[in-house]
Formats: sequence, C-alpha cells, structure tokens
Amino acid sequence: MKLTLTTTKNSAWLTGAAGRVLGASYIGLQPADSAAGWPRQSIIAPLLGCTSECVQEIWQLEGDCHAGEIDGIAYRRAGGLLFGVIELDEADFASAAAPLAAATEEAYRRIFRLMEREGLPHLWRVWNYLAEINRESDGLERYRHFNIGRQEAFLACHHEASGNVPAACAIGLAGGPLSIAFMAGDQPAVPIENPRQISAYNYPATYGPRSPTFSRAALAYLPGQEILFVSGTASIVGHQTVHPDDASGQCAESLANIAAVVEQANRASRGQPYALENLSYRVYVRHAADFPAIRDVLAGRLGAAAEVVYLQADICRADLLVEIEAMASQSLGNC
Repeated sequence: MKLTLTTTKNSAWLTGAAGRVLGASYIGLQPADSAAGWPRQSIIAPLLGCTSECVQEIWQLEGDCHAGEIDGIAYRRAGGLLFGVIELDEADFASAAAPLAAATEEAYRRIFRLMEREGLPHLWRVWNYLAEINRESDGLERYRHFNIGRQEAFLACHHEASGNVPAACAIGLAGGPLSIAFMAGDQPAVPIENPRQISAYNYPATYGPRSPTFSRAALAYLPGQEILFVSGTASIVGHQTVHPDDASGQCAESLANIAAVVEQANRASRGQPYALENLSYRVYVRHAADFPAIRDVLAGRLGAAAEVVYLQADICRADLLVEIEAMASQSLGNC
C-alpha cells in the first residue's frame, strides 16, 4: 500500500481509479465539485503565480479505499490509514462564551472518536483553516481561541498535548467555516522538533492561555514507505518573530527552519536523506504584493523545478508574512 500525493489542475485522469483516492485538498476560488466522491478539504483562497483558478492535491493509494461519514466527518480508510475532513459553522456554537474555541474542541473530539472507533489511535498530520485568524474576538485573538479549543480536546480525549503530537498548520482565510483535514494511522508517527526554535507546545504564556498543539514535523510509516510531514513553518527563532516587514528575509528564515527540521528528520529516518529541493511545498503569502520576492527566494534555494503551490492567506501571527509547509515520501526496501 503506497501513498502518493499528486498536484493537478484537472482530475479527469482519475477516471476509473476513484476508489483508490484517499482524499484531497481543493485550493482556489472556484467552488469544488461536490460529486468528487472522496473527502476533500476546500481552501477558498486566491492562487498566486498560477494560470488556473484552482488546483487539487490528491492523495492516492495503490489499493482500494473504503468510504464513510459520521459526526459530520467525511472519511476514507485503507488498511491502517485514515483521511478525513470536517467543517463546522461557528454560528452553531453562538451560545458558547467563545464560539471558535467551542467549535474547535467539538471538531477535534469528533475526530478522536472516529479514530478510536476505527482502531487508528495515532494522529499524524492536521490541516486547520479558520476565518479571520488574527482578528480579536471575545477579548482574545481568534488563533488563541482556536488553540484553547484544540488543547481542551486533546486533554479531554486523553491525547498528549506536548511531545508526541501531530504535525499541523493553522491558516486564516477571508471567510468560511472551521475546516479541519487530518490523517491518522495504526502506527505512531515520530515527532520532529527544530533546535533553532522552542517547541510550539512550550511557548510562553505571552502567546496565549494555551500553547499550540503540534510538532515541527513528523515521520509516519506505512508498510514499505516513510512519509515526512513538515508543519507550517515561519520566520520564528526561539519563540520570536524575526525580519519584521521583510518578506524576503522571512522567507529565507522559514527555509532555514525547514532545513533544520529536515536535518533532524534525516537523523531519525529509516531511509535515504531528504533534500529540500525534493520536497513538495505549499506556501501561504499574506500580501499578494510580496509574492514575487518570496517566489524568487524559493526558486533561488530550491530551483525552478521544485513543486510549489502558492496561495494568499493569513498566518497565525499578524507580523508573519509567509508560512511554508512541505512533505515528501520514500520507499523502504526493508519493511
């Protein structure tokens, strides 16, 4: 069972192979095709430097997947691997003191219930999207409300909130529901931290009442395969933002952090070393006007052939201008 990620502007090539699609992400401005038949996270945001208004990132397996839906989660499972998507409307939690925190806690509780029901207890990677991430609401920045709800669910469902936590990102969109996609498995992932940064779950209280619950990266395993998930990575050294108001500087620092994470991942890897130029990237750019400078930094470091999707979105701190996430995989001949 090999898992692959394909980025495409046209999924017609999947005709006859839809049963082997684990899930997908839709990125762009056009509404997603509701008849896709597999769980798909819609990230409604402008693409940058792309001639198409939308792209899809499709997770595909060599074997067939089995679909299901429960508690508002559309999911597919293949063996010891699970991919799911849940979207919740904050308006349904309007009676709560902090609707976003309540919606986030409920979403994660449902995810953990599904994982328990399926016998797949290990959360590998999570993609979180919420509206207006930096706006203050109910006396606190909305990202901090999100962190409260996420950690409450981890603790309530007896999952660790530090150390052995999944790779993740949390990104702001102009509007829309709280949207969470996740991948989980029957084997634990290996969390990876960055020696240049304080682990996010150990951030000081100045960043909110609850620390972010994610690792800087994770190595996950399927039979005969290793997958590297690099979390959303920004221009942070220690716990502080560096290169304020400098998109090029922040992009270069973000890449330096990814390089440090990849170096640590290579120490734990069971296979060949990973190289920056061979990863697949998703790059979030706060201001579209900064896109050319960010693209130039990445092209200079990764080469023009690198697989990169750029989109305009907000980052978890108001002073951050760019965030970069990545993934790669390799076969393991001895598994």
